[in-house]
Amino acid sequence: MNTPLQKALLTEFTMQAPYQPATNYWRAVEIAEVIAYGLPPGRGLDLGCGDGHLMAIILSHLGPRDLTGTDIDPNETAMAARAQIYRELVTAAGDRISLPDHGFDFVFSNSVLEHIEDIDATLREVARLLCPGGRFIFTVPGPDFHLCLRGPALGGREAYLRAVDARCAHLRYWSAGQWAEHLHGAGLTVAHQHAYLTRAQTQRWETIARYTSGVLYSLVRQRKQPIAIQRDLRIRSTHFRLPKALASAIASVIGAGARNQAPPRGCLLIEARKQP
Repeated sequence: MNTPLQKALLTEFTMQAPYQPATNYWRAVEIAEVIAYGLPPGRGLDLGCGDGHLMAIILSHLGPRDLTGTDIDPNETAMAARAQIYRELVTAAGDRISLPDHGFDFVFSNSVLEHIEDIDATLREVARLLCPGGRFIFTVPGPDFHLCLRGPALGGREAYLRAVDARCAHLRYWSAGQWAEHLHGAGLTVAHQHAYLTRAQTQRWETIARYTSGVLYSLVRQRKQPIAIQRDLRIRSTHFRLPKALASAIASVIGAGARNQAPPRGCLLIEARKQP
């Protein structure tokens, strides 16, 4: 890893979920970006909150927020309730969230929007939920994600990229300009964007994933997503945590290398604002 914060986050993620080393690596880079950028004050909505552990770690660095969490998966919202960081939890699709208009000062979404089919309806729902002047901060894989990947040791690159997209359930790799166009259609204006996850870091994630989640995915007949495989193996809901010393040692191995900071970069952090 390239910064002390990334290293600390990788250790924390490894303590909580040692069964997903590739995801932990990606998230350590990603959440370091989120923490550095910050979250606004006021009441917030965590869109696609999952089991809540990412937000719990963010808040441990940024301080508490008045938060509502929402996710389409009832298993995830049930787990998020245990984190005790949300005022309320709503199980709903991103385009049909049963909450009042203009109820939030900000909406945050981490690596979620690339999975949503009806993205424009979801962006309109975000705009509906935001108060005037409200802020929408999100992270997504960017247009250079494929370019950053090393590719297959054997076989064709196009087939390899399709397999990566299927395993990750990535539906789009929009540029900042494309996001700006669709956000504008929902009544939101881009206020900030920057890229992160260098080519070297992307390839480090790719290598770890190739020999962990990639192997599991190829062995499962129905080609389930990694989260579903973890659930089937009954490891996702476990409360087991690795000792910090052991997690730190594993994180040191996982995070070794990837020092090259040259572009391109595989992901985007974007902030959009609703007009006052």
